[in-house]
Amino acid sequence: MQFPAPVSITWIAEFIQAELVGNTAGEAIGINEIHKVEPGELVFVDHPKYYDKCINSAATFIIINKKTAVPEGKSLLVTDNPFEAYCKIVNHFNPFTPAEKMISDRSVIGEGSYVYPGSFIGHNVRIGTNCIIYPNVTIMDNCIIGNDVMIQAGSVIGSDAFYYNTKKDRAQWFKKMPSGGRVVIEDGVEIGAGCTIDRGVSHDTIIGSGTKFDNTIHIGHDTVIGKNCLIAAHVVVAGYVVIEDGVTLWGQTVVNKTLTIGANAVLLGRTGVSNSLEGNRTYWGAPAQDAGVVKRELVWIKRIPQLWEKVMGK
Repeated sequence: MQFPAPVSITWIAEFIQAELVGNTAGEAIGINEIHKVEPGELVFVDHPKYYDKCINSAATFIIINKKTAVPEGKSLLVTDNPFEAYCKIVNHFNPFTPAEKMISDRSVIGEGSYVYPGSFIGHNVRIGTNCIIYPNVTIMDNCIIGNDVMIQAGSVIGSDAFYYNTKKDRAQWFKKMPSGGRVVIEDGVEIGAGCTIDRGVSHDTIIGSGTKFDNTIHIGHDTVIGKNCLIAAHVVVAGYVVIEDGVTLWGQTVVNKTLTIGANAVLLGRTGVSNSLEGNRTYWGAPAQDAGVVKRELVWIKRIPQLWEKVMGK
């Protein structure tokens, strides 16, 4: 999530009541999660397992719960509860703003685009030219819709990320991490009926140009889908997934989090993806394997009774 303008790191340290160690003259341009963080941004870490990864990431400013060595040019913001500090910053720069109309006066809808009655368009949404938004579509705050996009009835664009603090020291229940990211849908995309696309936690969920969705598909937070992909009904994609250009996911495929599917891969129906996959190949099964290998294995499995009879001399 980018800030409206660079913010003094000393102000942020005071705002979250943290001790500032290292560079005290810097300015933060935004706040992000470890998988997406970039130079000039803030990130938080509250577990020793991830200290080194976080401190040595691209982040310039690290909210942490232990004073430790800090690389030159970077800053530590030491506080007892980095997660709460992170949430406070996100909520300050991206506060909840109630809706007063079905189509916000702060949204922009391009020439030639049509929004059917019953659809909701949130604050700061930008919809390009020649789009069709069918009935009962919900597009939440800050989402970006390109040109020549079609979104069928009942789809939800920009719902909150499914992202919670699961640490056992929580007071009562899982603590929700506020979603400061957006959904960005590029030109020529078609979204079927009843689809849900979650906004990024602190970065963007992106659907690349020319990609086509069937009905009832779910895309998790911060996932990036490339150009000209085809995704059939009932596909589920978890968070922080990268699906490169030209990929086809057939019906009921399930993709686990934080992995990459290479360009032009084809995943046959009901494939389960638990690890990254190379491009330009066809996959099937759960876990996903080369489809040709799986089919040959099935042929041999069917022959087992016949082979058993031969072995037993029947």
